Amino acid sequence: MQDVDLNLLRLFDTVYRTGNISRAAEQLGMSQPATSQALTRLRTALGDHLFERTPGGVRPTQRAERLARSVQAGLALLEAGLADDDAFEPRTSSAELRLHLTDIGEARFLPFLMAELRRAAPGIRVKAKAWPKEEIAQALDNGLIHFAIGFLPGVDNTAKVDLLTDRYVLLMRSGHPLADAMGRKSLSIDHLRRLDLISVQSHAQTLRILHSLNLESRIRLVTSTFLALPAIVRNSDLAVVLPQAIAAGFEPADCFRVVEARLPAGDFNVALHWSRRHEHAPMLRWARELLVKLFRTPA
Repeated sequence: MQDVDLNLLRLFDTVYRTGNISRAAEQLGMSQPATSQALTRLRTALGDHLFERTPGGVRPTQRAERLARSVQAGLALLEAGLADDDAFEPRTSSAELRLHLTDIGEARFLPFLMAELRRAAPGIRVKAKAWPKEEIAQALDNGLIHFAIGFLPGVDNTAKVDLLTDRYVLLMRSGHPLADAMGRKSLSIDHLRRLDLISVQSHAQTLRILHSLNLESRIRLVTSTFLALPAIVRNSDLAVVLPQAIAAGFEPADCFRVVEARLPAGDFNVALHWSRRHEHAPMLRWARELLVKLFRTPA
């Protein structure tokens, strides 16, 4: 520690988050040569290259990956300790809570979240937006969003907790001829090939499932989002693949039938992601505890 000052750790964290020395220098208000020299001092002190050059910037070494978790947690603690906002009063706060949610995530989580905020923190505003998956981790680090909720494989370098386990099912209308004929049996591939299907562009996993089963020829409708599905399914013989937790929420329930099928996708975990840099901020700590309390189901 005597060879490493706090500014070098801040520099390391910024290079790690941006993956680019020039962008790190810009964020820190430093020249690129000064940033490179400071990074060289840190490399010498730690005895590791820390970052390797790539065509688009730099990539962390294994040592840097391990170091980043400790540095981010330590800086977050220091920032929280220095900040003059230890007290957070949810009932009087007018803060904005920014979330990554897809349209299907909004349908699943926002009704319950907004009902609880109305009771516990009526002044808090919520802004939900679907971010490109490859931008989520950096948006969390930069504070552009506070939390990301969803099935997000490939979103790395975040803190996270699993909220629930879900799986894909088929949804069709009550009284659908195939569902009535099958009773409670699981549908086979041959049965699926007899269905007329809906594909939802905003949820790529459902389309991948249909492609993996060679069911593209059975797609009769492509929608941009899930919003129109209840009315479409209720009034047609079209079926759609979607997560069970969403299917179970369609109303009125007696108009729909959830059917198990032999799909290639198994169970998947929906998680709450956040940045270690900001995890000790009082408002975000309170919001994280609220989200976990509302949506985490027992293992």
